[in-house]
Amino acid sequence: MKKCSGESSSKLDRKIVERNRRIHMKGLCFKLASLIPSQHSKGPNSKDTLSQQNQLDLASSYIKQLRERIENLKEMKEKATRSQLGIDANSTINADNAMMVRSRLPVLELRDSGSSIEVMLISGLNKNFMLYEVISVLEEEGAEVVSASFSTVGDKVFHSLHAQVKFSRVGVETSTVWQRLQDLIY
Repeated sequence: MKKCSGESSSKLDRKIVERNRRIHMKGLCFKLASLIPSQHSKGPNSKDTLSQQNQLDLASSYIKQLRERIENLKEMKEKATRSQLGIDANSTINADNAMMVRSRLPVLELRDSGSSIEVMLISGLNKNFMLYEVISVLEEEGAEVVSASFSTVGDKVFHSLHAQVKFSRVGVETSTVWQRLQDLIY
């Protein structure tokens, strides 16, 4: 007798689990359908009248369309880069041309907002300076670094430093900071 009640509770548990799974999947399908722009569907409110399978098909075709668009944009970007560098659009970029692109690094940007300075620095992985040297320049010129961070994306390193002026009456001569950082990183 106990065995029968155990089996029925087990069946009930499976039914509840399956019902919750279906509810969860329905919610996910709804969320996916809501991400598709209305101009991609065939008409106004047409997503509301589509079956779940048709909504999934619509999402799938939209994702394929986005992938194609990404590929086209990558090609356009590559062509634009080639034309900017004066490279023939049909040639492949060789090592010399790749070095020419990399030689534009590092990039230094300095923003002065009165009481604070922001330094944005983009370098290659083989940079010829250390971050503590940049911090030292800022501190020697009268700024106190309050935050410094970096992140690596591909073969580029993005440095971000935020500093505050130590003595507001004296301030920081940003042209001197700029020149010293230029001398350091180039």
